[in-house]
Amino acid sequence: MHFVNAKTILTPHSMNSYRGCSHGCIYCDSRSKCYQFTHEFEDIEVKQNAPELLEEALAKKRKRCMIGTGSMGDPYIPIEKELGLMRRCLEIIDRYNFGATLITKSDLVLRDLDILTRINNKTKAVVQMTLTTANDELCRKIEPGVCPTSRRFEVLCACRDAGIPTVVWFSPLLPFINDTQENIDGIIDYCSRAGVKAILCFGIGLTLREGNREYFYKALDRHFPGLKDRYIKTFGYNYEASSPRAHELYIYLKERCRQNKIMLGTDNIFKWIEEFPERDPIQPSLFD
Repeated sequence: MHFVNAKTILTPHSMNSYRGCSHGCIYCDSRSKCYQFTHEFEDIEVKQNAPELLEEALAKKRKRCMIGTGSMGDPYIPIEKELGLMRRCLEIIDRYNFGATLITKSDLVLRDLDILTRINNKTKAVVQMTLTTANDELCRKIEPGVCPTSRRFEVLCACRDAGIPTVVWFSPLLPFINDTQENIDGIIDYCSRAGVKAILCFGIGLTLREGNREYFYKALDRHFPGLKDRYIKTFGYNYEASSPRAHELYIYLKERCRQNKIMLGTDNIFKWIEEFPERDPIQPSLFD
């Protein structure tokens, strides 16, 4: 990892304390060359002044809103346990009475459940967690540097018990690997039991661009011998690699969500996540 002093942090209501990731997910689109990384993806760029920049930005904002993080890199990569940048940023969000939403695959988020609960009690906090497969053995192959799905389910349950709403990113579904009804049933079971409010699904498939395509194909050679040739034959150099069963599987997913009263979609869910509650935060008593 290497440390930098960033010039800005909010763009306009989202932030990332780290650039790059050590989770090693074989399908990660953030590896794509279009994002113009000037360092190796695993050589994490640490924005060491992120909390100071965030406090400066929030102090100037006239209207409170939801502050998001995790769109281009997990805020709870292992070095966060040592550095604590995310926790400091959440403390600032709490102090200024903004809302918070984050995307992660890590159980390290449980460390900050106390702050997230305080934020949610005053305004709104939403934990978004990626689940791609209900099979832990497969999870360890495609997401080797992060806790397995069964552990993420426990995180979702802990959020439920704390009253914090959760959203699951059911993405990506890798053609010929986890694009099955069995996998959909497993994920829906986890979501239903954990009281997940909504599932984000961007179609049954994945994106392959220069940079992440090469990394993905090398991983296929390691873990799924022969499957790379099937991908090349089926998808060529297409940006979108949709499952041949995409239509029927999405219909199945939609029905299973309906049966379990779980919201499904993209724009409608993002709109709900970004909605800041119009209520006054709890003010401390003069005698506390």
